[in-house]
Amino acid sequence: MSRTIVVTGTDTDVGKTVFAAALAVARGAHYWKPIQAGLDGGGDRERVAMLSGLPSARILPEAYRLATPCSPHRAAQIDGIAIDPARLALPDCPGPLVVEGAGGVMVPITRDLLFADLFARWMMPVVLVARTTLGTINHSLLSIEALRRRDVPLLGIAFIGPGNEDSEAVIAAIGRVKRLGRLPLLDPLTPESLAAAFSAHFDPRDFTP
Repeated sequence: MSRTIVVTGTDTDVGKTVFAAALAVARGAHYWKPIQAGLDGGGDRERVAMLSGLPSARILPEAYRLATPCSPHRAAQIDGIAIDPARLALPDCPGPLVVEGAGGVMVPITRDLLFADLFARWMMPVVLVARTTLGTINHSLLSIEALRRRDVPLLGIAFIGPGNEDSEAVIAAIGRVKRLGRLPLLDPLTPESLAAAFSAHFDPRDFTP
């Protein structure tokens, strides 16, 4: 397995950043979010630092840091920035790397490039993060189909939220995808509670060479 794992989601705010933080800790990895769109309260890089306790040197700076919380293609337009896909090449860093996308699989980076297209260029294993709540079957299967059509290697699906055995099983079966585990909603959400929950609900062997 590659030392790089990409974390994407079925939608925005499904829990990608929380999962990516836990995965980076579990793998002893670097973390990189190539495009941050929306800076209220900081960004996902700052949130991962808070949730993971990773050294600052292992949390890499974004290629683009955009102010407006919307699709990167529009946020860049509002900021007066032209996104150059050449700047989105995977960074060369020692050890494992966890990369987090923005929004969902089909979110546009530019009018000519979707995140799914970027993942196809990278050809690194992808973890799809999905909710367990209403609508997740449709969103998950559409996301799986978009990745598969581009021959993106799909490592598996990770669920976030209260258990929903029927939906999780149906998605795994119809999507022909490995169910990696489910991260419950945590209160409080701390580095300690997150690390403990990830350890309890996921098998590290699914994420290691």
